[in-house]
Amino acid sequence: MRYVAAKTAKEAAGLLAAEPGSSRILAGGTDVLVQLKSGVVEPDLIVDIKKIPGLGDITAEAGGFRIGAAVPNAVLGEHAGVVALWPGVVEGANLIGSTQVQGRCTMAGNLCNGSPAGDAVPGLVAANAVARIAGPDGERDCAVADIPAGPGKTTLRKGEIITSIFLPARPERASDAYLRFIPRTEMDIAVASAAVSLELDDDGTVKSARIALGAVAPTVVVADAAAQLLVGTMLEDATLAKMAKACEAVCNPIDDKRGTVEYRTKTAGTLAKRAAVIAYARAGGSK
Repeated sequence: MRYVAAKTAKEAAGLLAAEPGSSRILAGGTDVLVQLKSGVVEPDLIVDIKKIPGLGDITAEAGGFRIGAAVPNAVLGEHAGVVALWPGVVEGANLIGSTQVQGRCTMAGNLCNGSPAGDAVPGLVAANAVARIAGPDGERDCAVADIPAGPGKTTLRKGEIITSIFLPARPERASDAYLRFIPRTEMDIAVASAAVSLELDDDGTVKSARIALGAVAPTVVVADAAAQLLVGTMLEDATLAKMAKACEAVCNPIDDKRGTVEYRTKTAGTLAKRAAVIAYARAGGSK
């Protein structure tokens, strides 16, 4: 096994593209190192991207923020600007692992791990976040929602790495929220999760909405029909009940020791309803 600390994104992409065997990218390492220790993976090449300039930075851009791929979630959680603009995104990122893990783990790593239950991903999808990707053919931007391809899989091509994630600007009367359910009180994997992003009109009605559900399908599910039910409303109880049912309708979970299909489905709808109420209040609405 070879280890290389890349100095540029171009160098990292070149190394990964040229490697004929298996490879892994090291940013926080909280997934990769566990996989190595347990023998799940035995890569021929590990490319460390932490030393690439800019990948550890959070930068204001076009009214939003660009989050470097190597920014630890603990640092993200202490950034007042990101927390104010996208509190739900930060909530998801800050639920990953323990305090020690938070000092190393990253949103980009959680995304690239390809887990349907990744806590950082639903919030990013609900936020319409965009990943910047460096590869052998240069840079490209891709919606975060288009990166997961299934458990442990992504749409990234050979040699490509995520260098940053962009969280867009939003108006004053807008916010988001993320909730998950886990069997234990902390440090567990979501049985179901929901992220809701809302923008309100001046009169408090919902102008636009986006809902993303986690751990209830092979990838994060965007519940467009459910979100549309919220538009033009003030989240009346009947509206929330219909929205929850619409969320349940798009779930396609599995049965396992942590939850049945029926349980995961019902929980996803309930979490979406509760997250919508929180996002509405954060955006300045009142019920």
